[in-house]
Amino acid sequence: MRAYRRELQFVFQDPYSSRNPRLSVGAIVSEPLANYRIAAGSELKDRVTAILAKVGLRADAMERYPHEFSGGQRQRIGIARALAINPRLIICDEPVSALDVSVQAQVVNLLKDLQKEFRLSYLFVAHDLAVVENISHRIAVMYLGKIVELTDRQSLFSAPLHPYTEALLSAVPLPDPNAPRRRIILSGDVPSPINPPTGCRFHTRCPYAEARCRVEEPAMREVKPGHLVACHLRG
Repeated sequence: MRAYRRELQFVFQDPYSSRNPRLSVGAIVSEPLANYRIAAGSELKDRVTAILAKVGLRADAMERYPHEFSGGQRQRIGIARALAINPRLIICDEPVSALDVSVQAQVVNLLKDLQKEFRLSYLFVAHDLAVVENISHRIAVMYLGKIVELTDRQSLFSAPLHPYTEALLSAVPLPDPNAPRRRIILSGDVPSPINPPTGCRFHTRCPYAEARCRVEEPAMREVKPGHLVACHLRG
């Protein structure tokens, strides 16, 4: 179990509440190294210094505390902590949603650079489609806790197949306000995920819903190579 946990680490959404305010940055980043007995003494300090440098923080950050840093810097500390034990997979739970737009770009670029250098895999959870498009290779779209479409980035943004995906993409702001677009406005409210509708969970808001959609839950089908969708209209 310890070996398995080393393969998987997390970067959390809130860079403020996910850091222990009583620990210095050096203690925060070195904690997993000490827990897994990867390094100790001077080797531990050298390793923490090197990891902080990888995320753009100087060595003197080790002696400081989370409240002394900006939101973007705090998130870099979280990334350093996740990176410390060389995991294979890092789950990033909305890691940039609490940051300013300019800082978001910096953190996303940092994650991409680290991915190339350390051959990391990310499971990136996000609602900002611009961020999703920038960092993802394959994308899963979820509605009420269920995956409704799964494909590569290019296919999703150029040729979405699920009605919910189409509606999401139509809501993305465009740089040119005069650019032609087809806006899809969904009717009704989002049902409770505790008590989802029968059949297709999206049928209560879907503009293309048929009688079958109300009673039969669609299975995920591969309708194009590598492109899966859960929709009766694409069967």
